Amino acid sequence: LYTIKFEASKMADPKFIDAMKTDHLPEMMLDKGDKLQKAEAKLKVHPYDMECWNVLIKDAQEKHIDISRKTYERLMDIYPTCGRFWKLYIEEELKSKNFERVEALFQRCLLKVLNLDLWKFYLTYVKETKKSLPNFREKMMKAYEFALDKVGIDVASGNIWSDYVDFIKDGEAAGSYAENQKIMAIRRVYQRAVMMPLSNVEQLWRDYSTFEQNVNEIIAKKLLEERSKDYQNARRVAKDYEATTRGLVRGAPATPPLNNAEEKQQIDMWKKYIGWEKNNPMRSDDTGLIKKRVMYAYEQALLTWGHHPDIWYEAALFLERSANLVHEKGDTQQAQAWKDEVAALYEKAISGLLKNNLLLHFAFADYEESRMKTEECHKVYTELLKTVPDPTLVYIQYMKFARRAEGIPAARAVFKKAREDQKSNYHVYVAGALMEYYTSKSRDIALKIFEIGLKRFPTNVPFILKYLNHLSHQNDDNNTRVLFERVLTSNEKEPSWPIWSEFLSFESNVGDLASLIKVEKRRSAVFENECKLKETSLLVDRYKYLDLYPCSVQELRAMDYQVEQDSPHSRNPLLNPKNNPREQQPKQTGGVARPDFSHMVPFSPLPSSSMRSNRIFGYPVPAAAAEALTNMPPPHCFQGPFVHVDKLIKVIAEKCPSSLDVMLEKMAASENMPVDQYIAAGDKSRKRTLQDVGEEEEEVPARAAAPPAFDIYRMRQQRRHVAAS
Repeated sequence: LYTIKFEASKMADPKFIDAMKTDHLPEMMLDKGDKLQKAEAKLKVHPYDMECWNVLIKDAQEKHIDISRKTYERLMDIYPTCGRFWKLYIEEELKSKNFERVEALFQRCLLKVLNLDLWKFYLTYVKETKKSLPNFREKMMKAYEFALDKVGIDVASGNIWSDYVDFIKDGEAAGSYAENQKIMAIRRVYQRAVMMPLSNVEQLWRDYSTFEQNVNEIIAKKLLEERSKDYQNARRVAKDYEATTRGLVRGAPATPPLNNAEEKQQIDMWKKYIGWEKNNPMRSDDTGLIKKRVMYAYEQALLTWGHHPDIWYEAALFLERSANLVHEKGDTQQAQAWKDEVAALYEKAISGLLKNNLLLHFAFADYEESRMKTEECHKVYTELLKTVPDPTLVYIQYMKFARRAEGIPAARAVFKKAREDQKSNYHVYVAGALMEYYTSKSRDIALKIFEIGLKRFPTNVPFILKYLNHLSHQNDDNNTRVLFERVLTSNEKEPSWPIWSEFLSFESNVGDLASLIKVEKRRSAVFENECKLKETSLLVDRYKYLDLYPCSVQELRAMDYQVEQDSPHSRNPLLNPKNNPREQQPKQTGGVARPDFSHMVPFSPLPSSSMRSNRIFGYPVPAAAAEALTNMPPPHCFQGPFVHVDKLIKVIAEKCPSSLDVMLEKMAASENMPVDQYIAAGDKSRKRTLQDVGEEEEEVPARAAAPPAFDIYRMRQQRRHVAAS
């Protein structure tokens, strides 16, 4: 318990009141109601905040299910593929013995969420609540078969197989016939299990071997030999599976893409696992088994990454290709069933997590169009138009579909709806006009649509440029000039540089030099401030063509000319920027010149173990000294005493002045010069030596540059010189 004490005078201070708001208090100082209120407020902005949901879940578990049911329903609306949350919800209903609600929840989630823990919980529920029924064993066996059909290929489902065998063994068999039926049922389950790459497949094989030995030792050897090859294959695949899926995160709640490194790594690992399944590690000739294993891998990936449309589409594409492969082999019935599964997969995607994703809606409509199901396509588009905030792209794709499937009249009907929809943008008019021009070959209708669009979007520069571009391609120079004048006159208050540039490009292509110069002068007059002292830059606009310029890039930058970036059509969107040298060049921002790093080589000194191991402060030491240093304790072991070298030399000089003077006199006499001149000459020699090795020293006062009174280094050098002489 935290108690906040304050004086009565502070309560009236607005700053103090603001500081005491719950948003500024530590989490531990908030009471339960404040935490819930704060979590609810944050979820309105970030509905996938897991920390806030944990606060609500903890509160819901402390209340009766009748009160917390709304919280659980909200949770399942946000995370409909999370098996852990479904299990929590069902457990709360089960505590209150709401069996009808429990079974309704199982019906809602089991087929959509192939979570192993959820399915184990379902089997436990059936086993615990259906004991009193007269046909309990029959229902329980159906539940086991149902579970194994859905999740029995999971590598971690070995416990379900073992429990199923134990359940059959516990059953009573009256008479020899019933006993034989029981043995055959156990054998069938074992033989199915040992063919699966399960985590406990080795234990299942040992149990199966013991079972057959106990039944009949004579036929046991034959039966085990028949299944041994399948068991060895399953064990091999199980080990490969562990290596392939190591590091995969399972069971996490599905959230919208975060585009961080961890998410990308996980998606790459899932795609690697799915690709491994596509390569048929079981080495099976059964197309149905391959398809089942790959689709189960996709289902597991979508439980966590269901907000990623690429995984949904790749799953549907694989299933469609598998259906076509089966159809080529002559099994039309199976192919039709799998094609229906493709449609069901698309339905599951667009009705769940990606109900506002246009890509999957369009892919679903195209798939149904390929199956000649026109009504289903209309349904996809019309339902999508009811939910999307911006229906422009939907109308455009809807028009294209209507033209392909039903002809120009149907496409015109869709265009009419798009015109009446105030939320649609100018792109609808461009698409409608070009559709009329290219498909119905009607130039007049296309121009009328452009004119209608111009009335609705008179100042929209991209639309105007599209209209001008269309007219210029018709070789209708007069109408193009008229349109330029109309647009530029109507937009005098807000002139557009792109339109003027397009006008200049048009005159450069079809006009004479006088008209070109006239347009340049008019543009300079409109953009007087921008074009001031920019005559050379304006001249570049006259001579450039597409991405060709009359000056080098450095010259253009020197005159502050902005080079146009590559158009979307000039680069491959699938190319990784790391593999594209054009994308690797450093960007010139802020007018700051940056070096070209492409020719720079990173520093990499030559390896030298002797130099590297025998160095003190960067200088090499003799081998004998290096060996002595290796035997000495580390520096931190020495705690003193410490010798001050300058003071030691001073003491020596004071105690033995005559010896040093005599030594200096002998050294100076050997060089035939006075002592003072000898000291000065030694100092100059040392300075020249330092300059030769490349050291740069700042100039200092003369008295600071004077040699110390007792230069041990110089004395030693002179002593060696005297001894040698």
